[in-house]
This record gives sequence, structure tokens and C-alpha cells, in this order.
Amino acid sequence: MNLKELKKLLIVGWLGLLAFSSQAYVLKDSVTVLQPEQKHSMEIGLTMDILSRYHYLKIDMNDSLSAVIFDNYLSALDDNKAYFTKSDVDYFSKYKYRLDDDLKERNVDVAFQIFRIFRERAETRITYIQTLIDGGFDFSKEESIELSNDELPWAMSEAEINERWRKIIKSQALNLKLSGKDDDGIKETLTKRYQRYQKGINQYNSDDVFQFFMNAVAETYDPHTNYFSPISSENFNINMNLSLEGIGARLTQSMDYTVINEVIAGGPAFKSKQLHKDDKIIGVAQGDEEYVDVIGWRLQDVVQLIRGPKGSVVRLQYLKGDDEAIVNEVKIIREKINLEDESAKAEMIPISKGNKVYNLGVITIPNFYMNFEDARNGVPDYRSVSRDVQKLIADLQTKNVDGIMIDLRYNGGGALPEAINLTGLFIDKGPVVQVKHSNGEIDVQKNTNGGVFYDGPLAVLVNRFSASASEIFSAAIQDYHRGVIIGETTFGKGTVQQMAGFNRYYPNYPEKMGNLKFTLSKYYRVSGSSTQNIGVTPDVEFPSAFDASEFGESSRPNSLKWDQIISSYYKPTNNVNKDIVGHLNTLFQNDLKTDVDLKNLQKDIAKMKANQDRKELSLNLEERKQEQDKDTEESDKQKKLSESAGRIYQEYTTTEEDQEKLREDPYLKEGLRLLAELVK
Repeated sequence: MNLKELKKLLIVGWLGLLAFSSQAYVLKDSVTVLQPEQKHSMEIGLTMDILSRYHYLKIDMNDSLSAVIFDNYLSALDDNKAYFTKSDVDYFSKYKYRLDDDLKERNVDVAFQIFRIFRERAETRITYIQTLIDGGFDFSKEESIELSNDELPWAMSEAEINERWRKIIKSQALNLKLSGKDDDGIKETLTKRYQRYQKGINQYNSDDVFQFFMNAVAETYDPHTNYFSPISSENFNINMNLSLEGIGARLTQSMDYTVINEVIAGGPAFKSKQLHKDDKIIGVAQGDEEYVDVIGWRLQDVVQLIRGPKGSVVRLQYLKGDDEAIVNEVKIIREKINLEDESAKAEMIPISKGNKVYNLGVITIPNFYMNFEDARNGVPDYRSVSRDVQKLIADLQTKNVDGIMIDLRYNGGGALPEAINLTGLFIDKGPVVQVKHSNGEIDVQKNTNGGVFYDGPLAVLVNRFSASASEIFSAAIQDYHRGVIIGETTFGKGTVQQMAGFNRYYPNYPEKMGNLKFTLSKYYRVSGSSTQNIGVTPDVEFPSAFDASEFGESSRPNSLKWDQIISSYYKPTNNVNKDIVGHLNTLFQNDLKTDVDLKNLQKDIAKMKANQDRKELSLNLEERKQEQDKDTEESDKQKKLSESAGRIYQEYTTTEEDQEKLREDPYLKEGLRLLAELVK
């Protein structure tokens, strides 16, 4: 979780502010004054000690770091520059270079002072929002709202903020209008939304403030170093995949939104392939009922709406990441998630190429799981991904499999030992990954199992959401020339973290304390190159809607840098060479021009990128309706083209089920085409 993601836990974007005045720092009597607690001083000491001694970078706390913490904290509270005026920021700047000294003294009074002013700005603003709602909206006017706030300066006046707010509320009202609500319904929805916001803003407590500031401190080191308050730890780990029946997602609280923090491998949300990290849930509907607007709801209340009996249907409206221009919808059938749903699975899909039918096995791995407890206790048949995959391969071999594809799309990683063990099924003894620790020592971790369990044709399918252990496995397969990597460039997370619970250091302390997650080491390929920031580049690279500058490790300004160490000694195979890769790329480029589903997919990608790049959004009803109708027409047209091309699927698949599967998943279809060519 980076600082940008943490902002969404409690802070609603685009709340207004009052102009600076001599009375600006006098709080209303109705707002509880928040102060640091005794445990916060203890937690500061632990945090700074752990970061200085064990974090990979070992950065010294100084004035330069203090300035970064200051900027991080203001960004966490007011990223859109909609609370504080320039006068406020100028006033705060006297603290910019003293935060490092305060931390050494375990003092966070400045952070609480700034937060108290922030909260007064936000709460006072709600009165103005209600006047906008009561006044109604003219959707016939030709105007637009800016979507990018990267270059937005601090506001100089209240009038400037009022104009920003007028467009923001009008944009929200227009979205509701396009969804079918009348004027009364729009007013009711927005009024309730900001009443909930006002209620929520008053529920902040001292742990919330402390978390914001300590995350501003922690994330000066890197985006994966975070502090969690006790209650935030509970909310952050809300898990709907254990004894609960739901969609299979971990959710975080935003004052405005419920944000998806993680999609659980194997769950209904994962299987939909539509919901991803940072998507914001704005509406929930049961079955075919109307949507309930959940913007501004508390996390617990939204969770109760999303949860439900196994087999029942829930529909969600959501926004993709930071893109608030397009409202998306997904229909999900609730399930009870268990280990079986998260485990590796295999299927055989026969593919015709020329006059020959190739039996291709697809092994889908949602994550790199391992039952550590059973393994530590010496249970001989403990569950792990490498053990399960070995059994799946053996079963495919009894069915005369000609080639195997390992599908690692959306696999965010897991147990490092399992990445090594899985690689060991396909290569002989040798190094798999190198781990560099904060003291500079390099640990070469090897596959020690002799022999190769499967030596046939191999392809690995990845996408932008394949990360960590997925990248270790893919990189090793690529470096050993053992198989062909196909798909999108991966996420680029080449670091390893460790969690420290503060109650462990104060076992007799009566209150719950927070936790610190910090970066301890970096991963490197056997070739010596880091996967950090750059990920794994496929041998055959598919078009992607997710640019590295927006999605992935490299999109985070404080991520650790890419670097390289000495290559470990390893002996590549001759399974894959440049000629084979070149031949597959030639075939793929031809398929891009001729395959109906790949052509449709490229259109969808171009549209998604255009939405991501758009700088403004029209606030005119007719213009937005025309845009909406055009999107629907294009979608229907593409669907008809795909259905009319059904004969293409019949030429190289045998069952209707396989035909439908490949029609819905063009990248899987193309991956199998290329694997069949590799076998050939």
C-alpha cells in the first residue's frame, strides 16, 4: 500500500476549504480535539529504530527527509489541493525542516495541529456543498471539468474553490442523471452522501491521525513500507474469503469510497477479471434490484451489503482506479471461498493446427501458496503450489499432453520457496533467484532437486498484474531458455517485506498497538538483473491497456531503483532460441491483423487508454448521452463480429465449451495458438 493508496483509506478527494483568516485556527466547539496518545510516542521510537537498523536503504533522518515527510503528509491530507489555501501551506512551512527533530523526540504535535485545521476546513465545506445540491443543475450549459489535478496550484481564494466545487458536484449529479435518477432522486442521493460524509469526518480518532503521519514518514523510504494503526490493520485485512460468503476481496475504507485493496485469488471477483486493486465501489445491488449508492458509507456497512448467501447475485458499480469518468458494472455470483478455490487447476484444450490436433494443458495458478504450519510440523503431504502442479502435470501426461501453459495472470505472488520449487519442475539443479539483503550480502537460492519433472514444450502467460513470485518464476524460465513467456510486461515488484507487530515489543502493554511493514531485501534474476520497476518483458508481448507509468511499481515515485548484480552461474537449456521467438512474433503480428477478437481487443485497449489520458469531461447532458450511446453501439457491433466469427473457433477447438472459453479470453486463445506452434 503506497501513500496514494492510503489517502483513499480515510480522505475523500475534493472537499473544499475556507480562505485563510486570523481566526482560521480556532476550532468549532462541536469538533472533538484530537491529541497524541502515550502509545504513539512508544510506536515512534520502535518505527524509527526498525527503519534505521533493518530497512534495505538505511536512510538517516535529517532535514532533507523532513521536507519529504512534510510534503507527503500534506499530500496525504489534501492531494487535490481542495482543503488548504496557499496561506495555510505557507503557515505550515515553518515546520518543514523540524519534523525530523520532532521524531527523534517522539513528538507528533505538529501533525495533529495540521490535521485539526484540515478537519475544520473539510467540515465547514459541507454547508456550501448543500447549497449547491439545493440549487439544482443546468446540464444544457457547454462546460467541462478538468480530470487531471497534477499541476493544480494551491487556491488563492474561496471563490476559486467554490467554482471547483460547483463543477465537482455537478459532475456527480450528471453521473446520477445518466444512471436514470430524476432531479428529486439526484438531490436525495447527494444530500445523503454528504450527510454520511459529515458523520464520518467526526469519527476520526487519534489513531487515524497518527497513521496518516507515520505513513508519510514510512513511505519516504519506499512504497511498500507502511504503518498500520490497530483499527486500520483490522479494516485493511477484512477478508471475505475465509468463513464468509461474498465476492472474495479485501476492502479498505475511504471517506468517499470503498476501495478494493486486493482481489483474492480464486474468488468470484478474481474470476470476473473485471475488478482490480484500487477500483472504487460506488453502488451495490442485490440480484435485479436497484443500486444502492454507497459513496460516503462506512466500510462495515458496505461489506454487509456485498456479503450474502452462496449462489446469490450481487451487482456492483465501480470506478477504475483514479478514472472517475466512466461508471463500470459487474455481476458476481457469491461463493464461499476456500483453499480449493485458490489452488492450481488444470484443463486440457485440444487445438487444431494444420492437419494435426495438439493436446495442450493449461495450468492456472492464482497464487504461490504453501501451508507453512504443516511444513514446519513435518506433515508429509502438506499443501503447496509446486506439489499440486506436479500432480496436475502427471495427470496431463496420462492424457498424452503435447505442451503445457502456465497461466500466471493476476497472480500477485506468495511464498518465495514455492517459486523456486515450481521452477525446479522444469529445470535441473541450479540457481533460481538471488536475494540481496540490506547489509549487501547476496544469497543465491537454488533448486536442489535433481532431474526435470516435465521437459516438454512450455509457455508462461503473464500480465501487468503478475508480480513478485510470479516474476521470479517467469524470469527463471526465460533466463534458462526453458519456455516462452507470453503476455504483458509484469508489475515490477522486486522487493521483499517483513511485518513487525509493536505489541510484540511491549507484551504487557494493555492497549492494542500498530504494525510496521518494511522492505528488507531485493530480488534479482539469475542473470543479475533486478525485476524492480521493469518487471519481466515477455518474449511475445501482447498489447496492454495498463501503461507502466500508471500501473505497476515504476509508477510510484519513491520506489526503489532498478540495478544489477553479478550473474550467478547457470546453464541455459536449448529449448527456446532467438529463431523460435522471432517466428512466434511474426505469427502473432499476423494474428493481430486478422483475428476478430484480437482486433476488438485492440479497440477496447485504445478506448481505455483514451479515457485514462483525457484531461477533461463534458458536463453537458446531450454530449455525455451521445458518448454513452456511441460506446453501446460499438460494443454491440464488436459482439456481433465475434459471434459471426464462431466458425474460426470450430476450426481449431473441439467442444462448444472450449470455443466459448477462448472467445471470452482472446489472450488465452492466442497463447495456445503460439504454444501449438512451439510444439509443432
